[in-house]
Amino acid sequence: MTTGGHHPETSQTLDRGLQLLLLLAADEAGCTVTELASALGVARPVVYRLLTTLEQRHLATRGRDGRVRLGLGVLALAGRVQPLLRDVATPVLRQLADEVGATAHLTVVDGEDALAVVVVEPQWTQFHVAYRVGSRHPLGRGAAGRAILAMRSGAPETTTSDGELQAGAHGLAVGWSVGSLEGSVGVVTLTPLDPDDVAASVRSARDELVERLHA
Repeated sequence: MTTGGHHPETSQTLDRGLQLLLLLAADEAGCTVTELASALGVARPVVYRLLTTLEQRHLATRGRDGRVRLGLGVLALAGRVQPLLRDVATPVLRQLADEVGATAHLTVVDGEDALAVVVVEPQWTQFHVAYRVGSRHPLGRGAAGRAILAMRSGAPETTTSDGELQAGAHGLAVGWSVGSLEGSVGVVTLTPLDPDDVAASVRSARDELVERLHA
């Protein structure tokens, strides 16, 4: 069912609850009820009602200092993110790896680090980089992390690296974001990469991934 303006009907209460969770996620120090009410543009009693529901589900908690923070219940939700990304990204990265002849990877932001969550090796090459799921490095090092920083700053889409994380390894990556999730798609190989040949394939894989995540 749609409204007269042809927009899908939405739940205002649910939307406010989700906005509240996003506000808490953005502030590690937590927020006061007054701050949340102001940010949401609602009265304090509305925030209290939302918090009561979120606290019952362990998605929010109020400390002794009166500030509201995310609850441990969000960990159960977060734990489903990587399996979802793996299911969506694997066929996209498989095509990219075989097309380019290089190890393809999906990396996401985890605090101040870049975390590899999906890695696919090419099926037809004898030698390729062994890049492992769970590999972690600062965002400022390597093509995967710097591509995310470049995306944030509006810099050129493709980022390259040579031997930054592993001697003799060459990488190229492009950043992406879906909602509050940020990451990059890239390839890494033992032979120097020609950005003119590889960048289009990596960008195409990134675009397909984003489309699938929005589906």
